[in-house]
Amino acid sequence: MEVKIKLENGCENFCPKKAHPDDAGYDLYSRIDAVLEPLSGMVIPVGFAIELPTGYEAQIRPRSGLAAKHHITVTNSPGTVDANYRGEIKAILYNLDREPFIIQRGDRIAQMVICKLPEIELVEATELSETDRGSGGFGSSGK
Repeated sequence: MEVKIKLENGCENFCPKKAHPDDAGYDLYSRIDAVLEPLSGMVIPVGFAIELPTGYEAQIRPRSGLAAKHHITVTNSPGTVDANYRGEIKAILYNLDREPFIIQRGDRIAQMVICKLPEIELVEATELSETDRGSGGFGSSGK
């Protein structure tokens, strides 16, 4: 399956790439210099727009190395890019660390995974089947 990518002006080297052929995610690169202050977030543009086929989404996710070493995450992880969106992709990054995190233009800052969506039809019902858990919510299964 082919997916069209339109690079922003001056972003010829920012086409998403996989580090290894078997990787699920495509590396995304910052097209700006920025400083993520401790306990703060920022929207970082990544230099391209995408044309996804109907029935697919692109998920913007944290890079595991940045999360483990610098506590940098994607705030709305995973961020969803819908098939009908044609604007520049952006990553909403957040610095959970106590130190500022410096981003330079061209740094790998997030990853994108393209996923096929299941075809689902929601059907209104007056009752749902019983389970052992029932309506037990957050933390209901213990520590």
